[in-house]
Amino acid sequence: MKTHRRNFLKSTAVAGAGVLIARDLLANESPNEKIAFACVGIGGKGSSDSADAARFGQVVAVCDTNRNQLKGGEKRFAGAKLYEDYRVMFDELGKSIDAVTVSTTDHMHAPIAAMAMRMGKHCFCQKPLTRTISEARKLAELAKENNVVTQMGNQTTATTPSRECVALIQAGLIGTVKEVISWSNRPVWPQGGERGTPTEVPAYLNWEAWIGSAPMRPYVAGAYDPFSWRGWWDFGCGALGDMGCHQLSVLYRATDLKNPVSVQAKTSGHNCDSLPKWSVIDFVFPDTEQRPGFTFTWLDGGQRPNPDLLQGETMTGSGFLLIGEKGTMFSPDGQGASRKILGSAKDDEAALLEKIRPEIRVAKEGHFGEFVEGIKKNDPTFPMSNMITNSGGLTETILLGNLAVWAANKPEELGEKVEWDAKNLKILGTPKDRERLESLVFPKYREGYTL
Repeated sequence: MKTHRRNFLKSTAVAGAGVLIARDLLANESPNEKIAFACVGIGGKGSSDSADAARFGQVVAVCDTNRNQLKGGEKRFAGAKLYEDYRVMFDELGKSIDAVTVSTTDHMHAPIAAMAMRMGKHCFCQKPLTRTISEARKLAELAKENNVVTQMGNQTTATTPSRECVALIQAGLIGTVKEVISWSNRPVWPQGGERGTPTEVPAYLNWEAWIGSAPMRPYVAGAYDPFSWRGWWDFGCGALGDMGCHQLSVLYRATDLKNPVSVQAKTSGHNCDSLPKWSVIDFVFPDTEQRPGFTFTWLDGGQRPNPDLLQGETMTGSGFLLIGEKGTMFSPDGQGASRKILGSAKDDEAALLEKIRPEIRVAKEGHFGEFVEGIKKNDPTFPMSNMITNSGGLTETILLGNLAVWAANKPEELGEKVEWDAKNLKILGTPKDRERLESLVFPKYREGYTL
């Protein structure tokens, strides 16, 4: 059976993406031994991920559906084996590599990461962690079951300023949070259009492998590869998926932004194939033992919050607002790399920060370095954005918003409210398009791919 599958797989590959794999590092191994990485997808974000892998270890294999990228990888990583399919790579090198980074198109994150973690490999996965909600839940479970170190690629999570934002909110600087708002200048890629006329697949691209677990469709020049894929429901998660994992990272950790009970959206409209040009999504979060309930609003595609909420500050292309009973935290970049405290609470910021600063952990080697440090410590929850305690749940929250977007396909009309049972991953009530909504929770994979 294994031989038959390998013969079939050798003609296929994973979509322009990155997977890094690493052997478990034993506590008694020499600290000078290099981590052996295999990088699938070395273009786009995979370029910097593979560079990080080489900086912290040794790249022993590269995999990409783009054969031109593979040629470049052969030059960049001397001695690395070349693959067009992650499954073949795992079959052949599974015992001689150390950890995994997944930087593929969104729809391939889960099957690749799941296969790696089931083999006991540590996993660095680009954001969004997955394309659908149940995949995020499953990856978190696999990370815990297999005791592997994980990290999602939302880099600002490892910056000191973003960690200060979280600590200040949790220390009560602005008081009880009453409302949360985040807006993004994305999408910066085409959304809301038609597929276009099918064209011939270029010789450098393995289209069968690029499609991967998604339903097969004809190739259209410029529509999907190398980056426009993010605006299609079958492959990406739109602006929310792209930037939500960055912009909600501080908000998620600071306010326990998990398990919303409903979402509702208004959009520019969409054709159920490509995501809309803009959206406004309202999430409702219930009371918890840690805090009272509140609403969270996400805006993208040029939509902005009421400028009065900025209290005279300049509106930015992306940003977030945490509105509390004693003041407001405004991040002009939307990720917590910079912040401004609005209202009287700003007078207390310096003293409070000085008090809590010793408790704020600094990521000395950056985001990827924190992942590597977690491997060396053999501590699955050491990286801040690990799947078990952080990025799995964060991704679930973010992706729920796309259920509301799907239900709001008519231009500038408020879509149907989607009621949600987060514990059981269940859509409540009787929504009009339950089958498609549920496919954004539990996806169906093309034959040959599995979670």
